[in-house]
Amino acid sequence: MTRLRQIQYFVAVAEEEQITRAARKLHLAQPALSQAIAQLESQLGVALLERHAHGVTLTAAGEAFVVKAQTALSAFEAAERAAQAFAPSINGAIEFGFLGIAPGLDSPRPLEVFSREHPDIEIRFRELPFPLPPTAAWLASVDVAVCHTPPLDRAVWSHRLRSEPRVVLAPSRHPLAERHELSVAEVLDETFIGLHPSIEPAWAGFWSLDDHRGGPPERVTPDRAANPQEVLAALAIRCAITTVPASVTQVLANVTSAVAPIPLRDADPATIMLVGHEDCRNPRVAALRAFATGEIGVPALSEVPHADGVGAPAG
Repeated sequence: MTRLRQIQYFVAVAEEEQITRAARKLHLAQPALSQAIAQLESQLGVALLERHAHGVTLTAAGEAFVVKAQTALSAFEAAERAAQAFAPSINGAIEFGFLGIAPGLDSPRPLEVFSREHPDIEIRFRELPFPLPPTAAWLASVDVAVCHTPPLDRAVWSHRLRSEPRVVLAPSRHPLAERHELSVAEVLDETFIGLHPSIEPAWAGFWSLDDHRGGPPERVTPDRAANPQEVLAALAIRCAITTVPASVTQVLANVTSAVAPIPLRDADPATIMLVGHEDCRNPRVAALRAFATGEIGVPALSEVPHADGVGAPAG
């Protein structure tokens, strides 16, 4: 077994915190996965995992190793992507990453224009988890992504698309759900949905208003949400809140009544960015990047959502 495959297996176990779930994710028999991890530990001469009845936890050596292992995997994926950018493509596709709400749902017009101007380029959307550092590693599986400003990374370019108000999301049974508007001061001491500790802290803190409070909230739920769907799942059973860009509420309003969006009148806005890899030489991505600098911003900015979550021309 190659060392790269062993590293892939170990990272999956570390992320899932359970060998059974990791084996299922890898489409691998559990004994084979356990043996691969044991071989890796033997080769390194150190225990990486502590096994217990409910799963596994990382040892101190495992904590140190997993960070470098994730970086190594991301570097390998980046190398593959860089080489594949020069390969001929039948359908000329761009792998387009997003968080929670696909760009074609919250701001479809720019992508419609791009598709008309470049009918030979196919865009394939791929949902991403919340950003993990470094940003280039987080983007390893896609060519470009759209999201709130991710952590700075010299290996990643970024273009501002638009700014949006922030909106509080609360369960419909929450005491705040009946409010038509809120101020930052009114919600700073609320309980917020807990995010996974591996998520970049400053980015994660934006959603719990750490930028206004000067630090994390005093109370967070025991959740370890790593993507928007897990946040929504937590909201369904918790008496807690989170904040999101206003465009998210436009889509949610048509999907569920279990969550109430409440405009947050005085929070700093969310800046929505298009980001990609600096070392990418894919001509299709270059076309999208050029379009973003000259075209995407115009229709997107004319559709900046109001704080009430309803799109309207910017004035």
